[in-house]
Amino acid sequence: MASHPPFLKQGSVVGITCPSGYVSTDRVAYAVKVLEKWGFKVKLGTTIGTEHFYFSGTDEQRLADLQEMMDNPAIDAILMGRGGYGMSRIIDALDFTSFLQKPKWICGFSDITVLHNHLQAHNGMASLHSPMCGAFKPETENEPYLTTLYTGLTGGSLQYQTPPSPFNKNGTAEGILTGGNLAILAHLTGSVSEVDTAGKILFIEDIGEYLYNADRMLLNLKRAGKFDNIKALIIGGFTEMQDTERPFGQTIEEIIWDKVKEYDYPVCFNFPAGHQEINHTLILGVPHKLEVTHNGGILVSKK
Repeated sequence: MASHPPFLKQGSVVGITCPSGYVSTDRVAYAVKVLEKWGFKVKLGTTIGTEHFYFSGTDEQRLADLQEMMDNPAIDAILMGRGGYGMSRIIDALDFTSFLQKPKWICGFSDITVLHNHLQAHNGMASLHSPMCGAFKPETENEPYLTTLYTGLTGGSLQYQTPPSPFNKNGTAEGILTGGNLAILAHLTGSVSEVDTAGKILFIEDIGEYLYNADRMLLNLKRAGKFDNIKALIIGGFTEMQDTERPFGQTIEEIIWDKVKEYDYPVCFNFPAGHQEINHTLILGVPHKLEVTHNGGILVSKK
């Protein structure tokens, strides 16, 4: 059974760091404003606005900034500036000793899937698959998909309803929610941060992949047994998918369906999370209930 960090209250401190790709100070500035409107205090890391080629700093700089925030007992949650790539370059050097003495919510998605799964694999610690700083804009600050981050941080229950899909498989399931970005989940296979899907509800999403590569990554997970013993599968956004000059011959929905059609657990497409504007927060590492019917899916977090 997973545990979770303390929920935030008025005056709680949210740290913002960039352990992966570069992010500008401008992109972070409005996130700070909204977090303060929510009643939180904000501490900015040293990697905000700094750059080292693709990254927000050298491996050593990014590691040091994240480590300081994980160790700092005054910080209650850590919001990642952006994803991209870079977390797997520093994950094995992180020291979780102080973090586990005073756990805090890790918030982000995409490349942050590395840290989410490492936390679950080694510590059974819940975290938030959530929007990052780029999602905070004047026109979005009151959007439900952004305010679900506040709900998740403060201990509210999250409930989502999805539209029906011809690829859905009806049924009801309960289990701890896990997963994240498909490319990262495949990348972690065989590592110490590998996702454990047994008895859990698995969530996947991705962006910008060629269809044949999505097929290959899904086969990687299937051959590793990651679809064998799950309670249910939830498919989020698969946006900006690309095809080759010679067509692959299947849509992304058909590709995914082909990998799991033999199993009898519920499958829910069209979940509103991933690399898309409407990216709702999911509480990874805690029990959820999923019900899929001809009307679509309902996912509810359980305390």
